[in-house]
Amino acid sequence: MVTVFHRTATIQEHQVFYREAGPVDAPAIVLLHGYPASSYMFRNLIPKLADSYHVIAPDLLGFGLSDAPAVAEFPYTFDALADVVHGLLEQLDITQYAIYVQDYGAPTGWRLALRDPDAVTAIVTQSGNGYDEGFVEEFWAPIWEYNRDKTAENAAKLNPSDPVEAVKWQYVTGVDDSEVVDPEAWLHDAALLARPGNDEIQLAIIGDYASNPPMYAALHDLLRERQLPVLAVWGKGDPIFGPAGAEGFARDTELAEIHLLDGGHFLLESALDEVAGLMLDFLTRTIGR
Repeated sequence: MVTVFHRTATIQEHQVFYREAGPVDAPAIVLLHGYPASSYMFRNLIPKLADSYHVIAPDLLGFGLSDAPAVAEFPYTFDALADVVHGLLEQLDITQYAIYVQDYGAPTGWRLALRDPDAVTAIVTQSGNGYDEGFVEEFWAPIWEYNRDKTAENAAKLNPSDPVEAVKWQYVTGVDDSEVVDPEAWLHDAALLARPGNDEIQLAIIGDYASNPPMYAALHDLLRERQLPVLAVWGKGDPIFGPAGAEGFARDTELAEIHLLDGGHFLLESALDEVAGLMLDFLTRTIGR
């Protein structure tokens, strides 16, 4: 039986929670979650990887069980979030690793790769966009509007009338049978989002999202120059990042493998075994075991 450790580390004077499993001398893989999730989204995936890999899954600052300092105390930008993850990996002496990125984990992971191109050995992206294609317009239109003009009126458009239902929508939309999705997943996320001060934190992060597309050209250059192996595994019914976001990776590396599966934004909730199987095969062929 795989043992998963639940740990914290002090990074930039903040407590960062992370899950760790697998042999420390095995190839490392870092799992980076998105909104509104945490490392909890990997709770069932980690044991499937940890027989062969050293798995690290942090909660980004402001999410999960990591500290959530007020916006006056921490600059909630993707640069700052990536700096914290980089600090954690330095503290754990992890210098080479594959990354699994999803949603917000993608711009965080891209920054890690661009900061130290030799560190990242392979990429698994699951609804982790790196191209202008893939943004589902209906979902993103109010976000782009807020990024252009950070008024209270535009901010109000991002606040759902029923926060729990809004989180549930992200989990079940695009899934053929929503009854396969564990309600604890969205209830867990919604409860943590409801912490005092978290509205301001999440607004600050989404207000920095416009900093990500200008970075894509550098990511594409990195993929072309290094021909990094990429596994893009996407839910065909994802209402936030459409399949075009997955297909874009094939333009920039010959080692891109694209799989569009039945499912939505949180594919691990409905297609865990399929995703894990694809990952293990991909990682064995690209970084060994």
